[in-house]
Amino acid sequence: MNALVASTRAELLRLRRWPALWVLVGSWISLNLAFVYAFNYIAYVTGDASSPVTEGVPAEALLADVLPAAVPEALVQGMPMFGGAILMILGALAAGSGFGWGTWKTVLTQGPGRVAAFGGTIVALALVVVGVVLATAVIDLGISNVLAAVESQPLAVPPLVEMAESVGAGVLVLGMWTAAGVLIGVLTKSPALAVGLGLVWALVVENLLRGVSGLIGGLSVVTDHLPGTAAGSLVGAMVGAPGAGGDGDSTPGVLTVLDGGTAASVLLAYLATFLVLGAVMIRRRDLA
Repeated sequence: MNALVASTRAELLRLRRWPALWVLVGSWISLNLAFVYAFNYIAYVTGDASSPVTEGVPAEALLADVLPAAVPEALVQGMPMFGGAILMILGALAAGSGFGWGTWKTVLTQGPGRVAAFGGTIVALALVVVGVVLATAVIDLGISNVLAAVESQPLAVPPLVEMAESVGAGVLVLGMWTAAGVLIGVLTKSPALAVGLGLVWALVVENLLRGVSGLIGGLSVVTDHLPGTAAGSLVGAMVGAPGAGGDGDSTPGVLTVLDGGTAASVLLAYLATFLVLGAVMIRRRDLA
């Protein structure tokens, strides 16, 4: 336990001083603010709902989407695709860069055991994921209340239960994608290759497989339980997504393939599997 705590503290120090962490976190928060608040509010103020993001949405709905009551939905709706991809990059860089820099070799040969060292990285990344979700929630609450004050709408905080569910779903979705990035980083031993493979899978391969699932008998059973499908379905169960399978004008990555309980169970299974496989690979493989 002492070795795990020491490894976690060391990894947190490395991440805190790593510019890549702040660039990725800043990118996610910027995307969240732009797509959830800036575009919707600009379209509401100007009366122009013709942009691809707000096309056909009534002005009343545009305003409602940026008010405090909508924060639980706004918090998670970009996480299955955009937030997940960004946190997958973080996981892949955190694990894969250690091979190129030689830090894994140094730590695992001179420091704590392999399990403790890898566990420290996982705990540190888990704390980062929780921090990212909580920071996003606080920023969303602040921005939404400012916009409510500007538009003379009631200042409010969403129900605590709804916020807790939203934060929990966000941590599970981003945690799963981060663990996937860590596993890819360990498998490839290359941050660049890990990032590339992870993004191709999350943004391209899963979408293609879902698109052709109806053409091949039985393939839908597999595509309905892919990581991205489970993440999108969990968020879709909270925010709603028009059309079965997410067809329609829904947020990219938000689906309605699985119900919320099933999606959460699948995500937990993936999370556990990715972490176990990563630990096994770290224990067994050559570090050169």
